[in-house]
Amino acid sequence: MLRDGSVAGRLSNDTFLRRVDRALRAWRMDELAGLLSDLPPVPDQVAAANPWSRLAGRLRAVRFRAAWPAARLPRLVLPRGPRTVFTIGRSPDCDLPLSNVTVSWHHAELRRTDQAWMLVDLGSKNGTRVNGWRADSGFTVRAGDRVSFGAAAFRLADPA
Repeated sequence: MLRDGSVAGRLSNDTFLRRVDRALRAWRMDELAGLLSDLPPVPDQVAAANPWSRLAGRLRAVRFRAAWPAARLPRLVLPRGPRTVFTIGRSPDCDLPLSNVTVSWHHAELRRTDQAWMLVDLGSKNGTRVNGWRADSGFTVRAGDRVSFGAAAFRLADPA
């Protein structure tokens, strides 16, 4: 309510800051109620619509943020063939050499097991992640997953 009052111009910035400070120091509910008692009432129509409008705006923003990076990530195609282990790192002798300085010399391995792929971190300094989760001792991956080696991020894809 304090934020909305400040945004709507019913509170000056100084008053808003003083009241937030008092709210953070409050120990009882009656101390909090006193912070809002002198604010002019919010019109009923605006008060009823405002939470729903904010929620809808947040949901749109979350969907947009979730979709936008996924489309922009470079693809990392899962390999074909009989080999079962592929190395990833900054070393030129890696199967997938990455020039990003946040990638360790021998950063991770991609291992094929039966019908699945496993991504294993090799003790890198900046970590290996799959969809935001650390892949220290191994993480099963598939096409569509977001993988990152340090700051270098990719979207896994099936071979064409």
